[in-house]
Order: sequence, then C-alpha cells, then structure tokens
Amino acid sequence: MAPGMPVLSAMRSAIGIVVLACAAGAQFRSTVPLVVAPITVTDAKGRYIDGLTEQDLLLYDNNVARPIHLEYSTYPISLVVAVETNSNSEPAINKLGGSGILFSNLVAAEGGETALISFSDTVVLRQGFTSDPEAISRPLRNMHVEGNGACTLDAIVTAMRMLDTRKPDRRRILFLVAEKRDRSSAAKLEDAVQAVQRQNAAVYWLTYSPSLTQYTMRPKTVHSIDPKEDGKLIENDVQLPEWNIIGALRELGHLHAPDIAALFSRVTGAHTLNFLKKSGLEEEIHAMGEEIHRQYIATFQPPHSEAGLFHTLRVEAKAHPEWQVKTREGYWAID
Repeated sequence: MAPGMPVLSAMRSAIGIVVLACAAGAQFRSTVPLVVAPITVTDAKGRYIDGLTEQDLLLYDNNVARPIHLEYSTYPISLVVAVETNSNSEPAINKLGGSGILFSNLVAAEGGETALISFSDTVVLRQGFTSDPEAISRPLRNMHVEGNGACTLDAIVTAMRMLDTRKPDRRRILFLVAEKRDRSSAAKLEDAVQAVQRQNAAVYWLTYSPSLTQYTMRPKTVHSIDPKEDGKLIENDVQLPEWNIIGALRELGHLHAPDIAALFSRVTGAHTLNFLKKSGLEEEIHAMGEEIHRQYIATFQPPHSEAGLFHTLRVEAKAHPEWQVKTREGYWAID
C-alpha cells in the first residue's frame, strides 16, 4: 500500500479471489483484497473500550497470530437504509416514522450521507444520498404497504450499486429493516454476496417476527395509500402476548430458506438485532450506531492457503482477558 493511501481506497483497488459459503452449501467467488475485521471491545459491564493500539490486540487467523494494522482516521459514512414494505411489514412500517433523524444523525453522523430505498415486489428509490435528516424522515413517515413480495437480495444489489457511486474513501454501510429471508428476488444469493464484498460494505439488519410485531402496532392504518385515510384511529393499542415455544417453532418452520440476515452480518462483521415495539426499534438503531462509531477497523494480509478454505478469526485484548472482544467469524481463503 502506498504511504498515506486511504485503506478503503486501497482495498477497493487491490485484487484477490475469495470464496464465500453459506449454511445452505452454496459457494460464492468475489474480488476482495486485504481481510478487513471490524473489532468491538467492551468491558464486563458492556461499556466500550477506546484508545487501543495494535499492540493491545491479538488477532488469530486459524489460531495463528497475525500482525494487524488499525485505522485511526475517521472515514465519513455512506449509508443506505432499505425497508421491506410488503404486507408482512405493516407493523414495522408503522414504527419507522420518526427514525429518519436517528439514521442520519446517529448512524451516518457528522460528515455522513444517507439514502433510502424500499422493496417488496420491486425495489423503489425513495431518497438519494443526502445529509438532510428531514429528507429521509419525510419518505419514512409516508411509507405504505406495497405488494406481497420480499425481493431482499435485489435490494442489497441495488444498495451496492448506489454505494459504488460514492467516493472510495467513505465507509459503506447497508442498514436493512426486513425479515430474515428472501422470497422473490431476481438476483441470486451469489450476486448479492459478490456485490457486498466488492464494496467492502457492512450489512446491519433490524429484523422482526411479522406474527408478533402485529400485536404491538399503534392505532394507525398504514396500508391505505390514501393520505386522507392514513392515521385514522382503529382501536386501542394491543398488548404483546407472552412468548411461547409453539410460536418459536412456527417461526423456524422455513429452514429451507437461508437466514440471509445472519449470513450477511457474519460475512461483513456487522450485527443483526430484533425488535418488537417502536421503543425497541429506536433502541436498536441507537445501539447499532454506537457500535459502528466505536469499532476498531483492523486489516491484515491473509496467508496463502487452499482456495475455499475457511479461516476462523478470533481477537483478544492482551492484558485484559475479561474484556469482550468481537469481530467477524472468519473469511474464505484467497486463491
């Protein structure tokens, strides 16, 4: 890497072939360079630890310590928020109305920019990249149920195309508010994984159970596209019933479809969180925003090994074994 060259720019220009695999057994090839590992360090009480250096952390690649480089520069963020708007998503849409300022101010933050898309049967651009929180808040408040599809992979590919237009020295993040599984995309899982890897993007996921979030809906009708009908009171708030194991088993009844939320979070070193109520949604956005801005971004040159071999990653704090240190689960070997 040339002296002073921004690491994200260098990562995008370097070439390598990596093989990615998911639980479903599919394999994916994509051009990626240095291994990038976002690292989160917290103490026993969950408080973030700041001010660490390369000398304070040990990164193990298949249990072999590797020298790492930590990036201390603050890279501005380009954020795409993608919201699922099918009939299953009505309760979630109802909770998103006031979240635009959170995405803009807490996640993208100073120097950042946010764009908004929605998806169901098709992907729709709601707002291009902007630093104006109100420009994101308005379309979020006006979102309605549209269609019955869930073209999640199409939305991911679209978001990566949008991020590809941004300057190379920006940190790229996709923030999905969606179910865990895709049902109607034209794009294949391979397409979406390749697109994400080419952009070195982190994919965060706020997901929910459609069968449970409906019990936490506020008294608002969001499936009427007519603004005159939107917002009419229909009944008092309904309290969430207690969780039961039968409901949990029903949620797990679609194992033939891969959990792409978990897949993309693990592959990119990001996070997937669940929410039920509006307060929970806002808390999770806060939590993800804080994590993003308190992470250490480590890079290292992977060793030569058999293509397709999975390397596990583990990071420790040298002098503080009691600290919790989190990073991506691993990567697939370079050819």
